[in-house]
Amino acid sequence: MERKMTDPCMLNVAEMIRQIQRRKLSPVILMESLLKRIDLLELSLQAWVTIDRQRLFQEARCCQEEILKGKIRGPLHGIPIGVKDIFYTSGMKTTGGSKIFENFIPNYDATVVARLKGAGAIVLGKTATTEFAFGDPAPTRNPWNREHTPGGSSSGSAAAVATGMCPAALGSQTGGSVLRPAAYCGIVGFKPTYGRISRYGVFPLSWTLDHVGFLTRSVEDAAILFGILSGQDPADPNTSLEPVPDFKGSLKSSRKPPRIGIVREFYRENSEEQVWKHTAETLNKLKRAGGEVREVKMPASFSAVQDVHRIIMRVEAAAFHEKLFERHRGQYRPKIRELVEIGLLIPGVDYLRAQKIKRLFRREMDKVMEQYDCLLTPATSSAPPKGLSSTGDPWFQVPWSLSGLPSISIPTGLNGEGLPLGIQLVGEAYAEGKLFAAARWCEKALNVHLSPNPN
Repeated sequence: MERKMTDPCMLNVAEMIRQIQRRKLSPVILMESLLKRIDLLELSLQAWVTIDRQRLFQEARCCQEEILKGKIRGPLHGIPIGVKDIFYTSGMKTTGGSKIFENFIPNYDATVVARLKGAGAIVLGKTATTEFAFGDPAPTRNPWNREHTPGGSSSGSAAAVATGMCPAALGSQTGGSVLRPAAYCGIVGFKPTYGRISRYGVFPLSWTLDHVGFLTRSVEDAAILFGILSGQDPADPNTSLEPVPDFKGSLKSSRKPPRIGIVREFYRENSEEQVWKHTAETLNKLKRAGGEVREVKMPASFSAVQDVHRIIMRVEAAAFHEKLFERHRGQYRPKIRELVEIGLLIPGVDYLRAQKIKRLFRREMDKVMEQYDCLLTPATSSAPPKGLSSTGDPWFQVPWSLSGLPSISIPTGLNGEGLPLGIQLVGEAYAEGKLFAAARWCEKALNVHLSPNPN
């Protein structure tokens, strides 16, 4: 289904930038369009936790006045962006999807939020998340079918971007919490190399697995946002010292067909038949367009990644929540409660062994990735499951959250029930530019643009 681009709310970030800076689109008109869209859909989709309309119009008018004076704060001047409700926002509630923090108002911004604002963006509001970014579902519905999950934990961000309630939104991924909801809602989800984006001011789930990512409607938009949000942050000692290149400029190399590695041996047996059939059809299209496709033999450590990921996430979640859990155990929802309880019981030797395997897997994957521009897998093992008691299976994202390798999902079509399917591309560490180029090439070759009709 082709997206109609007549309403400002349905423009991509790149087009919003062009039109605002050329004075063809007013930030006030854009804000009105987005809020009108939210008014139309929010009651049924429940993507948002907090929206301050009075503040939003004040900021949009201020941005418009600055444009008339010839002042542009940065590349996102006047563009509203959604923020997952685990990111601290100064003067705005940050609940973490939990009753424990239902009235918590931070007095500072997360680094990534500050960088958005520094680039001229307007924080449109806080999007719904599962509790503490784990497995207890948010109230958000899938815009393609309200009886199906939108995925999680970046549930509200995915539904909001897919339906034009915002052009892009921040998310986070510890297992599969950016790419999976993006795939379930038919949009683009991106997770960078571990440490590329600061996590200062973000509710942690697992310190050595958490990644800040975001959801957009195009690969170009993901490259634009990444160039703004990435880079070393003294407040987060885990941020990388790697230089930040021109990621949008890297899209120019997307004219060259990429070398694509297929991880068939593990993924076919863990996905539904319709998903693997659709992925095979997608691969054939990429081959016909000139893509070089080869089978990949994964290292032996790959077989342990799911168990290793679970151990690390449980222990690190328990370490963060331990004191809070002692005081508020009864207010924790079932899945996050179980995660903490199990994590508190795991022996230290098991955790250290898991970290050792994690490092081994990363080293072995670094060697594998030298041979390819990207690896390709289905984005998810199934289309978005029916029911709202689960956010879906993160199996296909876990290896890349564990290894810290960058990954991106792009939509590739609909299944027989009219629900989105997609592919996941995985890149070499700190080579996001090459990954963006490969993803943009695939995006052009497939020419799939999905837009739900949730009215």
